[in-house]
Amino acid sequence: MKKVNQKWNKFFFEKNIILYYICKGRNSGRERLSFPSLLSLMNKDLKLAAIEGHLQELLAEDSAYFLIGIKSRPTNNIKIFVDGDNGVNIEKCVSLNRKLYKFIEESQFYPDGDFSLEVSSPGLDEPLQLPRQYQINIGRNVEIVLADASIIEGVLKEYSETSIIVEELKGKNKKKETVSHTIPFSNIKTTKVQVTF
Repeated sequence: MKKVNQKWNKFFFEKNIILYYICKGRNSGRERLSFPSLLSLMNKDLKLAAIEGHLQELLAEDSAYFLIGIKSRPTNNIKIFVDGDNGVNIEKCVSLNRKLYKFIEESQFYPDGDFSLEVSSPGLDEPLQLPRQYQINIGRNVEIVLADASIIEGVLKEYSETSIIVEELKGKNKKKETVSHTIPFSNIKTTKVQVTF
């Protein structure tokens, strides 16, 4: 099993030396620790942090892909959303799912195998969350819900660290005009990509 990257090793080491060795799967180079009862009580956030650390290591092998987020339900259903500069195909999702599933099993986070794992792209119904998502969606139609609940629909033209520029088409027929909006991220509630046919 590959080592969890140094950042996560340090995190576990600083928080709890026992959990560090459990998550790493080794006991000072000797036999693998097996503490099912302790692992079952292990904090959910620590488990997800270990899973995220390993996922980031897998994603680092190909910089075109990046993590959007991880969700976990009380039923131990773990949903992972990844995206890519050129989208994410089903083969990539399946590959990441297999590698993560193996990591979770070997780490014995859920000793009875009582978990499920899903790796997918966020889908068009999910709002954009990261600046990198805005970058790869430049030129596409978006719907932006502002903090005051008003809505702007238009083409995403630019983004910066603090704001985005959207061009909205207003009016009808010969009275159509393009209005440019510079919208600070602090004023955005959600941004969703719109499908056009």
